[in-house]
Amino acid sequence: MKHHFQVFKLLFRNSLIREMNFAANFWLWLLTEFLWFIAQVGMIEVIFSHVNSVGDWNKWQVILLMGTHQITAQLFQAFFYINLANLPELIRTGKLDFLLLQPVNAQFLVSTKQFGFDNLINTAVGIGFVFFASHQLQLHPTGMQISLYLLTILCGIGIHYSIFLTLVTLAFWIVKAQGMIFGYYNLMNLARYPESVFLQAPKVFRILFSVFIPVMVVANVPTRLLAEITTGTPIVWLCGTLFLGTFLSLWGSHLFWKYALKSYTSASS
Repeated sequence: MKHHFQVFKLLFRNSLIREMNFAANFWLWLLTEFLWFIAQVGMIEVIFSHVNSVGDWNKWQVILLMGTHQITAQLFQAFFYINLANLPELIRTGKLDFLLLQPVNAQFLVSTKQFGFDNLINTAVGIGFVFFASHQLQLHPTGMQISLYLLTILCGIGIHYSIFLTLVTLAFWIVKAQGMIFGYYNLMNLARYPESVFLQAPKVFRILFSVFIPVMVVANVPTRLLAEITTGTPIVWLCGTLFLGTFLSLWGSHLFWKYALKSYTSASS
């Protein structure tokens, strides 16, 4: 573990140096991500100019949900996204060979080689919206609520990671895996909507996207814990599905990664 931490610090430092060498690219991506998030918040304003609630959620609860989703997604993208997105190219060019030969766990190295510092800054934007929405809702969370909120956000990051890892791992058999990246975005977009929106969906759909592909609970659980939203599915059930879904998705994606490695023939084969 200590060895991995030392490697992690070195990779983090190298990523910071790389970002500073391409400052214009850094600020452009930061602006793009920020404008995209503001556009989503603007859409909420448009929706609530015509309705009073979405499901049982009012405007500020939905904005709190959006802020929570922003925090979770941006933290995942800061630490893991760019690395996993590069996996198909590493496989295609054979550069994965070099990483597999290192005296460090291959999945760890593939997942943490680079960092997106612009995403870390955009995380602060999400935090700002969470604070502002909490103020509008007059929330006064306890220390336990805040601790559970942070814990469930970590679970959400784990779900983002495991889903994306599973999708890009298909590149061991599929030459072009760009569609897998689009598939990730399409799936995780479900996390932006209040859980009550899906109550009328077939039960098999809700189970599939709550436990086995747990995108529906990624941002909803921490938001409901913080805002004490009691309508819809009982929060105890949602917390259970989040923790179970996180464990199953991380475990399943790791097993799938190990299985895929057995199919890898390297560039020199």
